[in-house]
Amino acid sequence: MFSKKSEQALSAPVPSKTMAKGNSTFSVIGTDVTIKGDISASVDLHVDGRVDGDIACASLVQGEESVIEGAVKAESARLAGTVSGSINARELTILRTAKIDGDVHYDALTIEQGAQVEGRLAFRSGGGTGLASSKPIANGAAADAAANANSDPKLALAT
Repeated sequence: MFSKKSEQALSAPVPSKTMAKGNSTFSVIGTDVTIKGDISASVDLHVDGRVDGDIACASLVQGEESVIEGAVKAESARLAGTVSGSINARELTILRTAKIDGDVHYDALTIEQGAQVEGRLAFRSGGGTGLASSKPIANGAAADAAANANSDPKLALAT
């Protein structure tokens, strides 16, 4: 009648370790959210809304309808929306729906066909913040062809 089992059923539930810590592994900015100001996060950040300010975080995932008006600095970034500002990331993936207007600094870069990038692409050396080079996309023979393309409308760049 007075078993130990019934006493346990009446006791208050104990929160799990993950709930007790209060730490989340990522933060989400929803589609209906607009943030005016800089964001600094030590965790991963998923942006589906609008940010008018700079973003610094461990990892950034940007939704297709998202707009970021400011600089982005992250260890890794996966961009699918619009970014107007410089991007500095160790690992950067620019998806086909992305529209980037600003300089891009990276260690590893993937750009899907259809993505739009208006700015300079610059490889960073050894994962540091210093830049190894800052060359425009068209260089060498391609730059010569691009220069000639302006004077001869029949000449096109082959990549």
